[in-house]
Amino acid sequence: MVSAGDFRNGLTIQFEGEIYSVIEFQHVKPGKGAAFVRTKLKNLKTGGIVEKTFRPTEKVPRAHIERKDMQYLYNDGELFYFMDSETYDQIALNQDQLGDSLKFVKENDLVKILSHNGLVFGVEPPLFVELEITHTEPGFKGDTATGATKPAVVETGATVHVPLFVEIGDIIKIDTRTGEYLSRV
Repeated sequence: MVSAGDFRNGLTIQFEGEIYSVIEFQHVKPGKGAAFVRTKLKNLKTGGIVEKTFRPTEKVPRAHIERKDMQYLYNDGELFYFMDSETYDQIALNQDQLGDSLKFVKENDLVKILSHNGLVFGVEPPLFVELEITHTEPGFKGDTATGATKPAVVETGATVHVPLFVEIGDIIKIDTRTGEYLSRV
């Protein structure tokens, strides 16, 4: 159990039958009345964000999230298959369990499978990936003074905004948390 006064960013808790991660927290001491803790919580199963207030002495159970390295094998149209590289056990997850977490992940890449009490609820891609540009419009000379960007499609099918000098066939580095272009490789 952890008290609301001890909340920190990234802490995972069980609340109202769901698993949440603390995104933001703020201790508030109004002039009149009791102090409270205002929080923003992200539901780890649905991805939704809710705002809740707690009394500083209120206790909630801590949720232990197990993260296991697994290799993404393939997609057969409905299910996505992952393999434990130590035991060679395979699991299959559907699109609802994954959301858009695989949009920057290629086959054979390592990902982290997230589970709570044996129930798999999500996939964490690597923080940074290197992907090849498969389609983009050509940039024009003279457009670089504004730091302009253009959309580009990478080999996984996801769209990323890249600088105008990036062309088809270039390998780029992407931050998977934000989906932003970082650099050419």
